[in-house]
Amino acid sequence: MTQDELKTLVGQAALQYVVPGEIVGVGTGSTVNKFIEALASMKDRVRGAVSSSVASTERLRAIGIPVFDANEVGELAVYIDGADEIDGQGHMVKGGGAALTREKIVAAQSRRFVCIADESKLVQALGGFPVPVEVIPMAAARITRQFAALGGQARLRTRDGDAVVTDNGQHLLDVSGLRITQPLAFESEVNQWPGVVTVGVFAHQKAAVCLLGTATGVRTLTF
Repeated sequence: MTQDELKTLVGQAALQYVVPGEIVGVGTGSTVNKFIEALASMKDRVRGAVSSSVASTERLRAIGIPVFDANEVGELAVYIDGADEIDGQGHMVKGGGAALTREKIVAAQSRRFVCIADESKLVQALGGFPVPVEVIPMAAARITRQFAALGGQARLRTRDGDAVVTDNGQHLLDVSGLRITQPLAFESEVNQWPGVVTVGVFAHQKAAVCLLGTATGVRTLTF
């Protein structure tokens, strides 16, 4: 199966975790786009969604699903999103799609995080995928030096020569060269650095379930 077909497979499998009559948390990215397509088949059975990005909000509204502001609702039963990496304990690296801050907010608002990914995203230790960090622009150079002290190389994310600007109006650093063996401690430390908005390690908001697309079908991991 192609990677696109694997994404379709896990997107459809995630429907079983959607609670009828409730509002569902919806993430961002190409795998989540497959979930949104699948969600169209049961749009009349959900009250609506809380979305982690402008792009996902537009897709949800296009298929007729109301999108609520996170402040308008209480706790969500489930949040469904992809990952750039996930380890054997459900810790993840996220933010390749630049929506990590809003993704972490919606994840924190949800009782259960269901990660949907293809099997290439399962890793022994986080850090092979450059770790996205959303930062306030004036702090970018200093935060780059702080990562260098940890052995990481931080680079400003750009597109067509200009800095990528998140939905929150901030910039992104992508940090390579790290092997994160203690995700909880790493996330806690980096979150305290002045100027960091969000680090793309999801350890405090880790996955409860991961649906992995494999050549033989969907593999379900629970943490």
